[in-house]
Amino acid sequence: MLKAIIVDDEAPARSELRFMLEETGQVEVTAEATNVREAIERLKDCGADVMFLDISMPGTTGIQLAEALARLKYPPAVIFVTAYSEHAVKAFDVNAIDYLVKPVETERLRQALAKVRKSISGSSRSAQKERIPVEKGGKKLLIPADKIHFIMAKDDYSYLHTDTDRYLSTVSLAQLEAKLEPYGFFRVHRRYLVNLSCVAEVDPVSGGTLMLSLVGEEEQIPVSRRRVASLKKALGL
Repeated sequence: MLKAIIVDDEAPARSELRFMLEETGQVEVTAEATNVREAIERLKDCGADVMFLDISMPGTTGIQLAEALARLKYPPAVIFVTAYSEHAVKAFDVNAIDYLVKPVETERLRQALAKVRKSISGSSRSAQKERIPVEKGGKKLLIPADKIHFIMAKDDYSYLHTDTDRYLSTVSLAQLEAKLEPYGFFRVHRRYLVNLSCVAEVDPVSGGTLMLSLVGEEEQIPVSRRRVASLKKALGL
């Protein structure tokens, strides 16, 4: 499911677009915003794969917001939804994925979502190119990020677990978190960094915390209490 934020100052327009997106079965609308300031706050709170953005709003315009988003290291895809077709050229100047004219047609919306998925797929492939240096049997190896299930910190070292083995890294967990967060890794505990795509089960335990079961792993991963809410958001729970 794609996570989406709808930004439009008109409530009926937001409601109609939310309905259409949910009808596709491909999108979870995690938040709505009526202006640019709210949109930025919602993006910080919820994150998003794609932002559906009106152009003409009071104060800062959708174009200006898209320009700001483009400066982020990992921005959401932007799809403009507007009644004014004359802004299309400017919209694509700020790297919008698509430009939909109100009233939005279902088929055009599906085409736009397909473009978003293609864009995200390209980003996922870059995770295969991101490699982490490790040591094993006296040798230096490079492990693709998408092969890592989780990473555990112990003393001054980190241990990377894949589906076939465990590897030692002298890179700190904090450094690995900064490097791997864009590829779907999440710090669930001061000692654990998890590849969210490998999470198979989320089990509640006493005290309001969680335990994670990962695909192909016998060891369960603890989630610290302060990370529970943000992890649930990240997993769409």
